[in-house]
Amino acid sequence: MNSQNKVELLAPAGNLEKMKIALNYGADAVYGSTSTFSLRIRSGKEFDMDSYAEGIKYAHERDKKVYATVNSFPFNSQIQLYKNHIAKIAELKPDALIVSSPGVVKLAAEIAPDIPIHLSTQANVMNALDAQVYYDLGVKRIIVAREISLKDCEAIKKVIPDLELEVFVHGSMCFAYSGRCLISALQTGRVPNRGSCANDCRFPYEIYAHNPESGTTFRLEEESEVGTYIMNAKDMNMASHIDEIMDSGVIDSLKIEGRTKSPYYAGVVTKAYRHAIDDYYAKDFDAKRYQMELNTTQNRGFSDAYLTSRPFEKNDGESQAFSIQYGTHQVAGLVSEDGLTWKCKDKTCLGDAVEIVLPVGVSVELADNEIGKIDEVNGQYWLTFKKLTTKDGKELECVHSGNVNDILLPTKLPGYTILRRKIAEALEKKGLTEDSTPMKLEQDRK
Repeated sequence: MNSQNKVELLAPAGNLEKMKIALNYGADAVYGSTSTFSLRIRSGKEFDMDSYAEGIKYAHERDKKVYATVNSFPFNSQIQLYKNHIAKIAELKPDALIVSSPGVVKLAAEIAPDIPIHLSTQANVMNALDAQVYYDLGVKRIIVAREISLKDCEAIKKVIPDLELEVFVHGSMCFAYSGRCLISALQTGRVPNRGSCANDCRFPYEIYAHNPESGTTFRLEEESEVGTYIMNAKDMNMASHIDEIMDSGVIDSLKIEGRTKSPYYAGVVTKAYRHAIDDYYAKDFDAKRYQMELNTTQNRGFSDAYLTSRPFEKNDGESQAFSIQYGTHQVAGLVSEDGLTWKCKDKTCLGDAVEIVLPVGVSVELADNEIGKIDEVNGQYWLTFKKLTTKDGKELECVHSGNVNDILLPTKLPGYTILRRKIAEALEKKGLTEDSTPMKLEQDRK
């Protein structure tokens, strides 16, 4: 990393709203694109060329960057389509193209010579030899394999000091080696390395033993409370190691995974890592602060993965008893871009008080009027609802998740402010307990 430049925080942009949220919550750059030839087809469908162009314009107006994902692997029949797509994306002037294969690296360099090329983690670069090959092809930055160690990053940087290195620091982990998995393709026909993984590794499996001589099959009983999520990798969480990563001086960008995840995730996780980076430079790094926020999100359990420890040293990389668990908080609402109204994400009634989570670098004024009250308690801002009035004047006793009405605020708040409550309160409103499945809440959260 150039000593004159601070490390970049790179966040996921699954659609225009999530792109704007990530940028407002502290990202220096975002990555995403339309679904065409992206490894996140489901998230990419939320961008079309017009909304993607709007997102790039929005980022550039704020001196932020957008990296376009064109990182699936082409069939022979798709090569001309790749050429057409790269040319169209290049017209929007993203700040880089993220690609996976040597052939597409060469293609991108020919079609869009003025746009930097970033090599996707799908290329599985782990050493200086491979890095040199891609650097010689014109790659400016390599998103190294998730299985790499910090020492190997140092070794690559020593050989090729001008090559930028990007590492994942947070998000879902693949059970297979850097996404080289065929389970989804085998069971559902959805090919992981072409962007349509069905996440089959997250399912519970029953284990059987078959004797071909007798034709007898036995179901193997699982130990009580151990579970059968045998391939369910824990989520990466490197927030406690950001100081160690930064001390190395060889990492140019810290990347958050999660284009298919919720707006709440995009905001809260980005903000936590923004604070971790800024606190490092201010010599005020405290991992507990960032972990408290990260634990508010749903997760599969957390792991510090492999960057600072070797794979064979880890024996707790899977969450075998559950697919996903609640975080400590549930998002109740999301404030509009203009800051005048909010939309419900979780049942909210008259008299309810919700915590206000602000984007980075903004403040809120206290207020007390007929619509509601905003006050500060121990450094946290809270909003208490006295009235729930829609934009067209209809008054409600409660607002339920899925209600698309814009609800008035007692005062203007910063755009994309998040409103949240503790998970116990959210579950109580639904008549659930923390032992209940979190899948319904995940749908509400989106």
